[in-house]
Amino acid sequence: MEYVGRVPCPPLDRFVDDIYCLTGVPRHRRMNIPPMPSAHLFLNLGGPVRLRDSDPAVPPAVLADGWFLGVWTRRFLVEYPARVRLVGVHFKPWGMSPFLDMPASELRDRWVPVDAVWRRSVDRIRNQVGDIASATETLRVLEAELLSRLAEAPSRGLDLVLHAGGRLEMSDGTIPIGALTARAGVSGNHLAAQFKAHVGVTPKRVARIYRFARLITSVDTLRPVDWSELAHAAGYFDRAHFSREFKDFTGHTPTEYLALRRRFPAEPGFPPDAGPMPAD
Repeated sequence: MEYVGRVPCPPLDRFVDDIYCLTGVPRHRRMNIPPMPSAHLFLNLGGPVRLRDSDPAVPPAVLADGWFLGVWTRRFLVEYPARVRLVGVHFKPWGMSPFLDMPASELRDRWVPVDAVWRRSVDRIRNQVGDIASATETLRVLEAELLSRLAEAPSRGLDLVLHAGGRLEMSDGTIPIGALTARAGVSGNHLAAQFKAHVGVTPKRVARIYRFARLITSVDTLRPVDWSELAHAAGYFDRAHFSREFKDFTGHTPTEYLALRRRFPAEPGFPPDAGPMPAD
């Protein structure tokens, strides 16, 4: 499967990590996706994609057109069709906020059809990119769509979230939340309320996900792994807490995860594979 992506132009780069095309035959049909510091937009140009929550009480979904995924606080499973053709957006955790007229809290741990948010837009976008062979041109169309939908004036509290969220991103979630509130001159409750409105979760939760992402991306499966050293470098100072969170986020112990990664190495130059892992 081929991944072609790029960082969009300003001002989109304040809200989007990258836009991309995913095409071809997947090496693994079923992927286990841990929480990562991102929200997503998917426009599906191929066969249906199946999503399954790690919470067994949540019914699985079959998604054929387009859907938004908010920030996830637990893992979920995606099952690709035999051949994939998908256009996507990796938003920063707060990145969906200026594009959607709804609180981000309504998208926490949820997938929502694009047409439920952007009325009657999926068919139009699919028609624009459906016959385009070039990934570069497809990404140009997607970038233009995002620019046309970017709110001219930031909604209340978004600037605060951008500033605080940027510091969490730069520190990989290790900066104390008290330092964020002191720097911003606001109370912890106010910052938490703004994060829930624009991210869907509290800054403490965002910090946890950034910290976990730092740990996952620092694993070098070609060398012996000192989990205590990696955990400490990522900001985990309690080994028991680290072990519990790792199992919650991946469904595996660190040892099991490492064995899985060594059995199924990540594809070079394939950003989505930094966190997701085969489930088959």
